[in-house]
Amino acid sequence: MNPAAPMKAVALKEYLPIDREDSLIDVELDRPTPRGHDLLVRVKAVSVNPVDTKVRSPKARREEQPRVLGWDAAGIVEAVGEDVTLFQPGDEVYYAGSITRSGSNAEFQLVDERIVGRKPKTLDWAEAAALPLTTITAWEALHDRLRISKNPQDNAGKSILVIGAAGGVGSIATQLANLAGLTVIGTASREESAAWARQHGAHQIITHHEDFADQIKRLGLDAPAYILCLNSTDKHWDNMAKALAPQGAICSIVETQEAFDLNKLKDKSGTFVWELMFTRAMFETPDMIAQHELLNEAAKLVDEGTLVTTLTERLAPFHAANMREAHRRLESGSMIGKLVVEGFGE
Repeated sequence: MNPAAPMKAVALKEYLPIDREDSLIDVELDRPTPRGHDLLVRVKAVSVNPVDTKVRSPKARREEQPRVLGWDAAGIVEAVGEDVTLFQPGDEVYYAGSITRSGSNAEFQLVDERIVGRKPKTLDWAEAAALPLTTITAWEALHDRLRISKNPQDNAGKSILVIGAAGGVGSIATQLANLAGLTVIGTASREESAAWARQHGAHQIITHHEDFADQIKRLGLDAPAYILCLNSTDKHWDNMAKALAPQGAICSIVETQEAFDLNKLKDKSGTFVWELMFTRAMFETPDMIAQHELLNEAAKLVDEGTLVTTLTERLAPFHAANMREAHRRLESGSMIGKLVVEGFGE
């Protein structure tokens, strides 16, 4: 293999609306060389997430060199750095990568082995690529941030409210919460999204346009011990604080645009915590390898039939026009599940 050989990629140089043809462009870049803990992965499929559209969204900045986005992939290890111990060339892998490095929208990508898992054997490339970012986010939110036990006996009688249950993260979170023995209350605003949430483990559905506590009480359920916010922390803060059980905990993945009043949790001795799945890779935390371990555990659950992929749409082949279409569909706000672009050079 010639490390200096060119590779195809989809990139940006300006941050533009997605209806502009130059918002995402086809480019050729030098193929990178792995060093240290890096794997060089031949990318087979890439999933598109809200982080992609957020990073690409219009802003007054221009890149001197093409910037490659993409934070979900499945592929084959092509080469490894000198410090790699977990993988070898030929291994099939899946991962979400790091927000601080060049992304997965390229034929080849460098990614640290400590945030990479072995691809589920029972899934094809696209089905596997739909999983990493949402699985890591949901897993960390439930088990690391909210500290929910994986033992169903520990969670008897407890419930979790998942705001945005039909989205990518919500579709995984409802499954994992089910496995942990929680009663799952999901929010959904359309019949098709409600059906999708139920299919993936939501026991009850409420709307996020009305008072959460009142709706939950009408269902005959106690206040939720946990709330996972996957949609507009600003909009739902007061509603969440009112609905939460005493000594309960709220986790959000959505940054706020304005200050919100934590005093609303004081009388309940409530907890609020953030989840960002890029934290471990961004800061190279001592427990960075936890993402390798949880992706391997998730792959085992998939292969056992306990956890299912949330892929709903595929686009092929992989080029700028299809990636722009993927961003357009995601920005429409009507997506259920995950969209994957696959097939470089096919």
